Amino acid sequence: MTYAEKWKDFPDYILGVTKEIWEDRGTATLNRYYAPEIPVRTPMGISHGNQGVIAATMATCHEFPDRQLYGEDVIWSFSEEHGYLSSHRLLTTATHLQDGQFGKASGKKWTVRVIADCAAKGETIYDEWLVRDYGGLVRQLGLEPEDYTRAMIAAEGGPDQASRPFTPDIDVDGGYHGTGNDNEWGARYAETLTRIMNKDFRHILEDYDRAVVGEYAGSKQAIGREAASQFWIGLRSSFPDARFKVHHQIGMDGGMMPPRASVRWSLDGQHDGWGAFGRPTGAKVHVMGMSHAEFGPWGLRREFSLYDEVAIWKQILLQTGDV
Repeated sequence: MTYAEKWKDFPDYILGVTKEIWEDRGTATLNRYYAPEIPVRTPMGISHGNQGVIAATMATCHEFPDRQLYGEDVIWSFSEEHGYLSSHRLLTTATHLQDGQFGKASGKKWTVRVIADCAAKGETIYDEWLVRDYGGLVRQLGLEPEDYTRAMIAAEGGPDQASRPFTPDIDVDGGYHGTGNDNEWGARYAETLTRIMNKDFRHILEDYDRAVVGEYAGSKQAIGREAASQFWIGLRSSFPDARFKVHHQIGMDGGMMPPRASVRWSLDGQHDGWGAFGRPTGAKVHVMGMSHAEFGPWGLRREFSLYDEVAIWKQILLQTGDV
């Protein structure tokens, strides 16, 4: 089936499927839209098969019955060899109205971003990577990510029983082997992130728009180059010798949008420095990151960068035993 038979184009398909599943309560449609054996990687772990996605979706809909997912952008690529890959950025809102994963119903409202990379053929999504801003969510529920993570480990039965966050050694081959496209904007943003991770923070002061707005992990908004650089310094200084890798990059322009890019990346190394994660512990950490950027006449003008603080704290606490 071509997308034109039901959907206007591939981005319309991604936006439409998301609304149909999570907002219109079409949970059963996951049997059609998600491949039976799809691996879904998040910083908190990896699930195998669409039935796990269905179960998690129902639990979320129960705890947050008014949840809305507003599609901000779909940055995508296509190749004959690898098919479609969408990097879909969502602004999601909800009220904590029922008891669940996040404790007793608090009645508190929250707004966080999510970025999901989905590989699709026809109407079937068969491979996925997803980062939710769990740190921002728990903060808006009145908790600190480190404290919430301790409670999560206890609720899962303690360090010996708790589920392990995602690390490369548990990854599986879901079938998508593409690395994006060679568009200049994707290449430019991948180079920018690489320079930042090589500790060239001056690059932010030179290449970003003076009026840049960054939307970052922890529901943090940074206005201006100095604030944007502080976000990146906080992450990199926690893991100063970690190895940075770009896994996927897409650049796009046109379509009534500014030139933009998406990059999926990772950091692998030890928690050896003072930074966003406090006192150095020496814990070995994998950071799954996803970033979107928009460019204007004076440089990078908007940036969206997510990693999961809870998953990072879980790796640190499980290894140090500080639970």
